[in-house]
Amino acid sequence: MSHVIAIDGFSACGKSTLARAMAKRLNYRFIDTGAMYRMITLHFLRNEVSLEDEGAVAGALEGLRVDFLPGSNDAILNGENVETEIRGRAVSDFVSPVAAVAAVRRWVVPQQQAMGKAGGIVMDGRDIGTVVFPDADLKLFITADRETRIQRRIQELIAKGIPADPEAIANNLDERDRIDSTRQDSPLRKADDAIEIDNSSLSLQEFIEVGMAEAAKI
Repeated sequence: MSHVIAIDGFSACGKSTLARAMAKRLNYRFIDTGAMYRMITLHFLRNEVSLEDEGAVAGALEGLRVDFLPGSNDAILNGENVETEIRGRAVSDFVSPVAAVAAVRRWVVPQQQAMGKAGGIVMDGRDIGTVVFPDADLKLFITADRETRIQRRIQELIAKGIPADPEAIANNLDERDRIDSTRQDSPLRKADDAIEIDNSSLSLQEFIEVGMAEAAKI
């Protein structure tokens, strides 16, 4: 039987890393919902869309296509591979305000639900277990201490060849935490039936094995 696994948590906690690894081990599809919001953010930046202009937001979303390249899972925006560009600082600094716009979330959530309708999916984000798939077969909520998250984000950017300013990264994570947790529409919170995993002191392999152990129970 194919299941739906929802993984939520703050930025740079390792959600996508765990989701990607579990999907591979289970032969499920992995959906990085954060990348979907990053693609929308890049589209808005390119077209200078004001978040206060409801008409401009609606117009920018009309006909927009966000998808993932089979195999590599690279982000594809309107047919263009934008995987590297969406990980840059310009998008990172703007993605939480974009994701907080109710019209954006109303546009994204049905697509995410359609992707997981048949099961066999691991999806990570901020509201997967609370809004997108409240009846998911397994819900995990990932946490890590602030310094660990900062160092992981630095290493992630360096690996992608993107300049990493520790102070800017720390400020970005703090601001995204604030926006994600306090937004009116679908704020980040742990689902009542989610299993919390603090991976501050876990190795990557240990982290993956903890997640797989929970998956084995469903």
